[in-house]
Amino acid sequence: MNLFGTIRAPRELVFGSGQRHSLGRIVGKLGRRALVVSDARLTADPDFVAMMADLERQGIAVAVDGSVLPDVPVELAQASADAARAFGPDLVIGIGGGSCLDMAKCVAVLLAHGGRPQDYYAEHKVPGPVLPLIAIPTTAGTGSEGTPVAVLSDAERSLKVGISSPYLVPTASICDPDLTATCPPGLTAIAGADALTHAIEAFTAIRREPVPGIAQERVFVGKNHLSDHFALRAIALLWQGLEAACRDGADREAREKVMMGATLAGLAFGVAGTAAAHAIQYPVGALTHTPHGAGVACLMPYVMQWNAPAIRAELGEIAPAMGLSGGDAVIPAIAALFQRIGIPATLKDLGLAEDRLDWVAEQSCGIARLIQNNPRPLDRDDMNRLVAAAYAGDRAALN
Repeated sequence: MNLFGTIRAPRELVFGSGQRHSLGRIVGKLGRRALVVSDARLTADPDFVAMMADLERQGIAVAVDGSVLPDVPVELAQASADAARAFGPDLVIGIGGGSCLDMAKCVAVLLAHGGRPQDYYAEHKVPGPVLPLIAIPTTAGTGSEGTPVAVLSDAERSLKVGISSPYLVPTASICDPDLTATCPPGLTAIAGADALTHAIEAFTAIRREPVPGIAQERVFVGKNHLSDHFALRAIALLWQGLEAACRDGADREAREKVMMGATLAGLAFGVAGTAAAHAIQYPVGALTHTPHGAGVACLMPYVMQWNAPAIRAELGEIAPAMGLSGGDAVIPAIAALFQRIGIPATLKDLGLAEDRLDWVAEQSCGIARLIQNNPRPLDRDDMNRLVAAAYAGDRAALN
């Protein structure tokens, strides 16, 4: 056995209730002029205001950019960076959900290297270190606090696009589950289901031959022994906490489990990568304008069913993490959990028109970095079959 593994993580990651109050001391080690990237709702939140006051007590000059929108438009990230140059920040802080953290990452790239976001699409296009970056998530979903990825929306391409580089891993991350306490049930469900999908796809991704240099040539190397450790623990925590957190947002233990699960899932897929569920969601999301987490979670049971012949060993390992008797119970249990927390069961339920199925299959096959990461190959005919089954709600058609 070759115990190959790789992990990329923040230089400092602090997790726990109340840890947001350490922000000023963490920033003080990295710079004196902080650009804070968030959204309009959060900038009025008492916790946000308290964190800004903490920075001021530490003598940090602060500029707040509260312009973040969901599914960050490329033009908005460009405008944010252009506006920030007059302030001259020496570090960037992202506070909020995945869109806030992703925009902070993109702005940190643009302030360090110039150009346009489009210059950095795909993998390894960022030429060197970016401005020091601190990530403070207020939802438990994307895991962006631990990943080398920023996702933007590009209207010209009619798709979401990714900037993927180890330089995008935050310098420091503060994960305080108290910040998720007011997250409503619907958003808790969508974000947590996104995290569970990250963990499952990382744990079941293709395992590549660990040739020397693979971790330098690829941002996403596939399943490996270190990512497996984080992914399997994430699956267990999310299985234990997600439904309870949706049912009772004041359940602190459930909130802690879900946020820890989301963070560990981010550390896992940040090197292992995601696969077919994410590939299909990109065109589906472009057409339906539904939340990313709802889309990937809707697709996950169908993708798992397709992959089942190639991931029997992994399903056997996931089962005890979920308290199940065997691998055959895993896919139905995941589908049932998503149904209980309100995730749409089919692509039809997401609002996808039946006459767009061929286009979705074509576009999904074109996202090679994700399709190549899938443990069972998918050619165009296979993809047509998979997308049709997910539209009709017929997992049995994939057996």
